[in-house]
Amino acid sequence: MTTLSYKLLNNGDAGFTILFDAPVSEALSRQILWLSKYCQQTLAELLVDVIPAYQSLTLLYRPSAVNYRVVEQALQQVLQQPIPQDGYQGNSITIPVCYEGEYAPDLQFVASSCGLSTQEVIALHFAPQYLVHMLGFSPGFLYLGGMAKALACPRKTIPATQVPAGSVGIGGNQTGLYPQASPGGWHIIGRTPLQLFAPNRSYPCIAQPLDNIIFEAISPQDFVYLSEQSLNENK
Repeated sequence: MTTLSYKLLNNGDAGFTILFDAPVSEALSRQILWLSKYCQQTLAELLVDVIPAYQSLTLLYRPSAVNYRVVEQALQQVLQQPIPQDGYQGNSITIPVCYEGEYAPDLQFVASSCGLSTQEVIALHFAPQYLVHMLGFSPGFLYLGGMAKALACPRKTIPATQVPAGSVGIGGNQTGLYPQASPGGWHIIGRTPLQLFAPNRSYPCIAQPLDNIIFEAISPQDFVYLSEQSLNENK
C-alpha cells in the first residue's frame, strides 16, 4: 500500500485505527484519503464508517454482524497492495474574514503571546494559501495546514462556552474555522460572514479535504453586507 510506516491498532470493541508515523503533510493526507475511499469501496459490506484524520484512518464495523478477525484480515490484505490514486486537484476557495473589533476577541492576546503587533498577526494569518487536511470536530470544521510558525499559540486554559459560527481560530500550530456556534478552546482572531456548513447545499461544507483556502481581510461594514448576501443565497 505504501512505504510509510504504520500500525494497525484496535480502537474499542468496534473499530480499528491505522496510525501512520509520518509527519503531517499534503502527501500523507492524500494517502489517507485515497485509502479511505478505497476501503469504503472494497470493504463496504464490513464497515459502517470510515474516519480520516491528520495521521490516521479509523474504520468502524458492527460487532454483532461481523467478527473483528474478519475485519482485521481484510484490512491487512488492503494494506499490502497498491491503492489507486484518484488524482483529485483541490479547488481554491477565498474566504473573507473580518479581523476587527467584536469579530476578533482574542486577537490582542495572540499578538501579545507571539510578540507581534495585531497588524502583524493579521498580515501573517491571511498571507498563506492553506490546505484543508481534514474536517471535524463538528460538521464542516476546517482543519488547515500552512499557518506561519510565528502565530503558534497554546489553546485557552479555559475554553469558551460559546464561539460564534464563522469564527477563525488559532490553537497550537493550527488554524481552523468554526462552522456552527459551539464551545471551543481556540483563540478567535477573526470571523467570516460566509455560511460554512449548510445542510441544504448539494455539498454541505464550503470545502473538502485537499482544497486550498485563501483568506481575504475585510472591514466590519463588508462583513455585514456579505453576511446578508450569504443568508439570502442559502435560504
